[in-house]
Amino acid sequence: MNYAVIMAGGSGKRLWPLSTRNTPKQILPLFNGQSLLRLCYNRISGICKPQNIIVVTNCEYAQGIHTEIPELPLENIISEPVGRNTANAIGLAATVISQKDPDAIMAVFSADQLIDPIEKLQDAIHEAIDYISVNPEALFTFGIKPSWAHTGFGYVKRGERLGDSNIFPVAAFKEKPNKHTASRYIRSGEYCWNSGMFVWRNDTILRHLDKNLPHNSERFKMIGEYLGKPDYEKVLAEEYEHLEHISIDCAVMERTEKNIFVIELECHWQDVGSYEALSENVCQDISEGNIANPGAKIKLLGSANNMFISSDPGHLIAAVHLEDMIVAHSPKATLICHRDETDLLKQLLEEIDQEGFSDFL
Repeated sequence: MNYAVIMAGGSGKRLWPLSTRNTPKQILPLFNGQSLLRLCYNRISGICKPQNIIVVTNCEYAQGIHTEIPELPLENIISEPVGRNTANAIGLAATVISQKDPDAIMAVFSADQLIDPIEKLQDAIHEAIDYISVNPEALFTFGIKPSWAHTGFGYVKRGERLGDSNIFPVAAFKEKPNKHTASRYIRSGEYCWNSGMFVWRNDTILRHLDKNLPHNSERFKMIGEYLGKPDYEKVLAEEYEHLEHISIDCAVMERTEKNIFVIELECHWQDVGSYEALSENVCQDISEGNIANPGAKIKLLGSANNMFISSDPGHLIAAVHLEDMIVAHSPKATLICHRDETDLLKQLLEEIDQEGFSDFL
């Protein structure tokens, strides 16, 4: 039986104040009235039945996710008491799935991405599942054919194609490169962007986690023993707090020397984690290089090259002689920031929290 796991625990701090602790970016209806989570669910519903789709999220987001996808069984929303990165989100999901079907194949997706056309992804997932069915030790990741020398993504170097398939052995994983290195990767034609999507047998990924993260693995075994029991939440909270914070790439993919493969997708793919990504996928031109999300009410005088985005349809944003700025408005807070200085958002949110304004986060 095949399972799909959606990782939906990110807080989306780089999209504050649209994304907050109570309304994270993955449930904001910014994409033609749909959320990133809904779009992710829709594209994998052709691969798995609802009862086999699991969402791993922060405990604070569980109710919002259930509201967003009411057809998903409530028990399929797995809450992490604290965030411990992707290796542990996957480890927790695999622990739950192992009690349902020890022979399951697990496909892992991020709720933060836009992919089009979805058929290319679905075809690639099916090809990976078919290969794993006869090669149970295989670990699959999915690369995106790069359109430019992006320095914000990790890269995967491909080996030689397997026969007439779309499957390539992974030759190497590369961390986020500088501009010169990224340009060299693109020119070589041997690299693709690392999408953060995976397919493997559930028992195979558990063995890799046991080998590479034995400390964490022992804690997941303890959590598994209490699944469905009255003390489960207590044990989960106690054990999870002590897990090593690590990504699945660092814990498993980059440490594995064989049976690791990549399928490259030629499609529109975007990891939506910043205002730059929103500007490319949500906003539309209004005048003089200014852009805004559909439905936003904007009035400008002598202003150019700004981004306006609002989640409050009853609010008017007006500006005079404003240039190269981001104005993001929500019912609780407004951000005004130069378009080249969004990297300071983390510092800003830390200071907001320290000064006693955490209710606005």
